[in-house]
Amino acid sequence: MFAEHLNNLFPELKFPLELARRILTHASHPAAIYGHNAGLSFMGRRVISAYLYLLLSSSPNLKPSDDLEAIVAQTLNTYVLGEHIGSKWGLGRVMRWTPTLKTDKAKDANFTLLKGVGLYKVQGDAVSAVMGGIFEQFGGSTAHRVFHTRVLPHILARKNNAGLPEAFHADVHSACNRFGGLQGPLKYAPAERQSILNKL
Repeated sequence: MFAEHLNNLFPELKFPLELARRILTHASHPAAIYGHNAGLSFMGRRVISAYLYLLLSSSPNLKPSDDLEAIVAQTLNTYVLGEHIGSKWGLGRVMRWTPTLKTDKAKDANFTLLKGVGLYKVQGDAVSAVMGGIFEQFGGSTAHRVFHTRVLPHILARKNNAGLPEAFHADVHSACNRFGGLQGPLKYAPAERQSILNKL
């Protein structure tokens, strides 16, 4: 179930069963004693933060007065990732986690209540874990492509919402297009790989 879900999200990538299980198991779940996503989430957050810092620091729209750290924190807020990316990826349907509700109340809980007890936070951790897992299993270039085509374009701030400020939206669209758009390939084509190697 875990690997199948991730493989459907990223058809070019084939997630090993154990990795997929770890990615989608939160430390709050009883099965976490056999492995959970905290380490992958930690790594994933560093990876996506680095990619965003690189994008922002190369942007012609960056002003000397801009606080890079604050922009990155606002954009990659765990709740933002959980609400916009985790929900889009359907992680809430497959993750193993334990809400902070008593069992008798959890049975009757509606989705709105579950959001309030940590669903977005846990989904956000899972998004970071997915990115950490991709980085670990498939490499930095694949994780970079996933970030620019499957993550960042979906967390652009609108009006007063959290996400990446509007000043950088054109940079995001440009990067996404360079990688083939929202459904662009996640792995280098052989010719593209050879072209890169020839430049080294």
